[in-house]
Amino acid sequence: MRIGVIGAGRGGGTLRRRLALESEHTVTFGIRHEPDQQLREFIDTSGGAARAASPAEAARGADVIVIATPWKETRDAVQKLGDLSGKILIDATNPLKPGLTGLDVPPDSSAAEQIASWAPGARVVKAFNTTGFNVMANPAFPEGPAAMFYCGDDAAAKSTVCDLIVELGFDPVDAGPLARARALEAMALLWVTLAMTTDLGRGIAFRLARRQSAT
Repeated sequence: MRIGVIGAGRGGGTLRRRLALESEHTVTFGIRHEPDQQLREFIDTSGGAARAASPAEAARGADVIVIATPWKETRDAVQKLGDLSGKILIDATNPLKPGLTGLDVPPDSSAAEQIASWAPGARVVKAFNTTGFNVMANPAFPEGPAAMFYCGDDAAAKSTVCDLIVELGFDPVDAGPLARARALEAMALLWVTLAMTTDLGRGIAFRLARRQSAT
């Protein structure tokens, strides 16, 4: 599968490196400038699994596109990708207000729903947003793998994203329709708040406990 990752932050960077190195997919890094030395070295040693291109080119050649841009830049970034009709668009963004005071979207919406409105015809799935880059790099914990919640309105697109979640070592949890992104983005705010403002630190992750029903 051909995957394009749009966004140069640590979260998106960790995700695209893991997809390129630990899966059988080809990953194109959509960047606006020439790759720096570290990225060039990674591409050179990826065995052809990774390359760099403009964001529009990365999106055009991809089956799945991961949006991992800072929220303030996301609308412009998505609208410059061209026609995304039929493509699976994974929204890994978080619309956090400065100072972690809340979410920078209307209370009856979410970043994922906003992105869906900016990319008509795209099959948007919210995923890879409820943890930090360090957990993205290694989701294994003594209690078991970290949970990765995802949601969307297209069943086939969600199935593809679930497969990617499993490939990266997370425990996939289907949270339902795309509107549930409102809850997942609130979970991300909670994770960041706990990781950055308490003694817990970044070495934390959400897990889903399951009790087998008595039959």
